[in-house]
Amino acid sequence: MLDTLIIGGGAAGLSCALVLGSALKKGFAKEKKVGIITHQKTSHLQNALFNNVLGLKPGTKGASILIEGKTQLKTLYPEIIQIEKEKVQEILKTTEVFSVTTNKNNYKTKRVVVAVGYTNLLTIKGLEKYISPHPKAAVEKGRIWLKNKDHVIAPNLYVAGTLAGWRSQFAIASGSGAHVATDILTLWNNGKHTKIHDKI
Repeated sequence: MLDTLIIGGGAAGLSCALVLGSALKKGFAKEKKVGIITHQKTSHLQNALFNNVLGLKPGTKGASILIEGKTQLKTLYPEIIQIEKEKVQEILKTTEVFSVTTNKNNYKTKRVVVAVGYTNLLTIKGLEKYISPHPKAAVEKGRIWLKNKDHVIAPNLYVAGTLAGWRSQFAIASGSGAHVATDILTLWNNGKHTKIHDKI
């Protein structure tokens, strides 16, 4: 049984996992189990090139961020369970928890963060009723979003990144994932607004 399962290993998903991982040694989070399904084949980062992102060296390739992001997560926060080479097929809400089925396994989790791409090729069963045309993308591109309020689709079901209705910009997607993570940290911390900063 997981507390939180993040679906997607792109900018939003990895950012969410890094922020959650940075809190797992805190008293309010010590017993929390977090996993991330790091499926990256359809990530728009695969062919991205970054020259205009604060903190990234101009010429940084998105494909390298995908690889380095998983390494960073594993090195800094090995408590986060990385699930590779699996693709989510269905998210089913049961009485108490979510049942997340991939092409290989089934996972039980209290919370789900959906952080996959915003193309109309989304095929995860259980999300159909939340799909709508993307409000901040050109209509002809056929982009979608999962209807939400402040990243919350339904109780304990979150969406992050472009699929949350944000524009396709690396810094925005990363920030969206971090936003969701701090909301979950706040929930873990009995409603006390919580963020994690490292200091020199």
